[in-house]
Parts: sequence; structure tokens; C-alpha cells
Amino acid sequence: MRTRTLATALCAIFVPSLVIYYVYYDSIADHPLSHRYTTNNSLTNVYDYSHKYLGVWKQYRFNESRRAEMQTLFKTPKLPTPEESKDPNPEIERRRQFVKDMMKDAWSNYVRFAWGYNELKPLTKEGKIDSIFGAAKAGASIVDSLDTLLIMDMKQEFNQAREWVKNSFDFKQVENEVSVFETVIRFVGGLLTAFAMTGDELFLNKSLHVAEALLPAFNTETGLPYGLVVPKTGKAHHHSWAFGSILSEMGSHHLENIYLSDMTGDNRFRDHAFKIRNQLDRVDKPHGLYMTMMESSIGRWNENKSTLGALGDSFYEYLIKAYVQSKHGDKQALRMYIDAMDAIERNHMINISRSGLQYISDWVFGHPNNKMQHLTCFAGGMYALGSKHMQMDLDNDSENHDEHNRVEMERRLKHHFNLAINITETCFQSYNRTPTELGPETFYFDEEDDATNRNGDFYILRPEVIESYFVMWRLTHDNRYREYAWKAAQALYRSCRTRNGYSGIHNVMDRTPTKDNTQQSFFMAETLKYLYLIFSNDNLISLDEWVFNTEAHPLPICGINSAYPIQLCHRTST
Repeated sequence: MRTRTLATALCAIFVPSLVIYYVYYDSIADHPLSHRYTTNNSLTNVYDYSHKYLGVWKQYRFNESRRAEMQTLFKTPKLPTPEESKDPNPEIERRRQFVKDMMKDAWSNYVRFAWGYNELKPLTKEGKIDSIFGAAKAGASIVDSLDTLLIMDMKQEFNQAREWVKNSFDFKQVENEVSVFETVIRFVGGLLTAFAMTGDELFLNKSLHVAEALLPAFNTETGLPYGLVVPKTGKAHHHSWAFGSILSEMGSHHLENIYLSDMTGDNRFRDHAFKIRNQLDRVDKPHGLYMTMMESSIGRWNENKSTLGALGDSFYEYLIKAYVQSKHGDKQALRMYIDAMDAIERNHMINISRSGLQYISDWVFGHPNNKMQHLTCFAGGMYALGSKHMQMDLDNDSENHDEHNRVEMERRLKHHFNLAINITETCFQSYNRTPTELGPETFYFDEEDDATNRNGDFYILRPEVIESYFVMWRLTHDNRYREYAWKAAQALYRSCRTRNGYSGIHNVMDRTPTKDNTQQSFFMAETLKYLYLIFSNDNLISLDEWVFNTEAHPLPICGINSAYPIQLCHRTST
């Protein structure tokens, strides 16, 4: 009787307290730093009740002192209004609205037929359950599109997406295996960008939630991650088709992990990123080249192939972009980038076709194979961005460069920018020379044919060519890149649009191609975003303030963007 009475009394105290806690938690779990989008589609200021928020912060493993410092220093960047970002040329604005209408079409059909699923199958009007994230309703298209909706000023759609993230997104409950790499670039990157653009802590909390679910993948002897993990159980392993850790996957954590650690004070993510990079920096490189796969248990290459395409691409991209993100403080990243680009040329991976098209081929068993991939077409933008920032470094620090080094650096900068122009032109021609005016997944150059296709004629709404148009337009204002982008937008509308969204096609050489029934999440995250930005003023996501991750999620540059205060930046000069 005494025990029962005590238990009853404890319940009388505990249960109401628990109810109050959860009601209170729900009311503050999306507390913003300064303002957020509200249900009436307007930006409003809110009171700061940060002193009440520490309990929730602890739950997410935030460092409390860092959180307080971050709230004090963080200032939400002011994105220009549609009127402020509009090009004065009416034709350019018409094209921008055309792209926005494409986004509205893609988004509304995803909402109608596949809400909560990762991707849309537009032909059959259903959610896709056989994607890289399996059958889990993890909402990849929702999270991947958050910043696109913000950039295009689609407030109602953004609020709809935010409510789903708040109420339905729980990545740690996903029961099937997911790609660690794809989760980092789409989910962690997308959520971090949404946080950086709005100051809404809901997105920062959720990005940490996702990143924590991936941590078991790093439990290897060397710290080189497994490719797959089951978030709910923590079980991790490599892809069944891979021989170990993949260069592009393990080498593409830096931008997201550094910003996440700096905003939260949780250094686990930064530590993993640097452990991977330091291992790649130290490892022996045949002919100076990075191979595509490494045995994670011993940290040695186990494949004799190097590429700027699939399995390699974003590793190189993240080297130069880590340098950009760090406000030129990450000297290790710059050194590794320059050495890698030099090795690629020494090993004849960059060649010129019979008609004068410059291309980047894969290196297999000691020789280039004269094959270029659509994925490799990001390199035009990469070379241009690297050239710009190395020039800035040279201009700002000329007194620390002797004459020989300065001349050599200037030669390299000019050469890299010429490569950017030429590679982007080759990728344009890969589109321009097909009946659909869309580019194939792969194309070959040989003595008999200048550009032939061998079992790689499909197009899955990829963004890499348009990505390079975007960077080249922003850095040169050469109008041809806007014209190239407009041709691509029209070709997408003509060949990939369905009654219920957009789909990839099976053969770019077919004037009436059949469709693959998949609206990839990166179509809204990357392809349409880059097109929209090409037809906008440079003040909308300025390349002086933002650096794009490999899923086109812009992350703030340390010490320049108010969403990344210099006092919070991790700096390295290794």
C-alpha cells in the first residue's frame, strides 16, 4: 500500500511535467536566430528567448558556449527581393520566369503524387522507392529543394516544405541502408543552407540530427568511411560493387562538416573530414594521381584508375572550394588541389580532339581512355573558380611571392582559366550535336570519330554542364553562356517534360526519346537552380559570399558572409 501510494504520487508529479515539457519543446524546437518564414508568407521578427532553449540544444549535442556565441554573432544574410535580383533586360527576366515555372511544375507534381517520398515517378504518378535512399520516405526532394524555393521566392512552397521537415522528418528512424555521401551532400548540405539563409535553428538541429546518424560509417580502422549505413541500427558497410572507400564519396565531407562543427561546437564532424583528408594527403599516389578506391582497413589504393568523373569528381571540387570557404586559410587544400591538377596534365588526361575540342578523359592502367563523362563537365566551373581565387590570393599577398613563383602562378592561373573556357565549350558541343540538344552520359573521342557515344546515350536531368555555364557567366559575363543555358532550358522543356513533372530520357540521339520515369531530386536542387541564377543578377547568391557544395547548396564563406562570422571559423594553414 505504501509503495503504491508513493508510485501514484510520483506519477502525479512526473506525468504532467512530461506533458508540459513536450508541449514546451514543440513550441521552441524551431526557434530562429532572427527571423523565419511564417505561415502568412511574410518575414517577421520574433522575440529572443534563447535562455529557455538550452535544454533542446543539449539534446542535439551542441556546445552551449558556442551556441550562445553563435547566436550573438550570426546575422541572417539579406537575400535580394525578386525585383532587386531581376535583370534589366526584359527578355532575360522572361527566361528567368520560364525557369521558375518549370520549378513550380516539378514541385507541384512531386507534392501531388509523391509527397514524403524521395523522388517522383512522373509517368506512373507515384513516389520512387528504389532510389539511392531505398524505400524510406525520407523526403529527399523536399530537403534538396529548400534553398531553391527560397532563391526563387516561392514562400508558400517553402513553408510547406518546412512544416514537413519539422513534423515528419526523422532520419534516425530510416531502416534501410542509405548512401553516406548522398546523404551528406543532399540532406546535411540542404539543411545547412536553409539555416544559413534564414537563421532558422530548426534546420541546424535537423542537419546535426542527420550527421549524427551517419557517424557509425566512420568506425573503421583508418577512419575512412563505409559507403552505406542504416541510420536506425548503425550497421555500415561498403557498396557491394566497390572494393573499398570511394574517392569522391570520402573526399566530399569537408564543406558541410566544417560549417556544421563551427556552428554547433561539435568537432566530431570536422575531425572526421580532416582525418580523411590527411590520409589522402599522405598516401602514395601513382604518378601523382589519386585513384578512385581505397581499402578502408589499411588505407591503400585497390584500383588502378583515376578520373574527374564518377568516383572521383567532387573530391577535387571540394579541395578548391574548401580553400574558398576558409577565406583562403586552408593552405593544405590549395596545395593538394594544385598538385592534383598538375598530375592530371602530366599524365595526359587532358587532350584535344581532331576538331580542336579539349576534353578530360579517365586514366586507366597507365593510359588515358579518351572517354569524357557528363559528370566531368563540372570541371569547367571548377577551373574557373580556382583561377579566380588563386588570383585573389596572389594580388593580396604579392609581397610574399618571389618573382619566379609569381610568374609561375600567373602562368598557371591563365592556363587554368583557358581550360575552363575550353572544357565548358566541349560540354556545350556534347549537347549541341545531338538531336535533342541534351548531352549524353558519356562521349568518346577517337581518330575515326570526333565524338562518339557507346552505351552512354541517356540523360538523367544532370546539372554539371549548366553548372559550368553558371560559373562562367558569373566570372566573365560573356553572353554566350546565357545563350547556352537558354538552349538547355528549352531542350529540357521539350524532351523531358511530362504531364506530371520532368523525367530523364533513354537516348539523347532520338528525336522523340522515351523517358525513364524519374524526376531526380537534383533536378530541382541543382539544374533548375543554376538556370534561374544564370538569368538573375549577380547579387542573388553572390560567388563572393557563397560557395556551392556538389549538390548546388550554397554555403557561406567564412568571415565574408554574415551567416559565417569570422570568430566562429575554423582556420587551418597546414
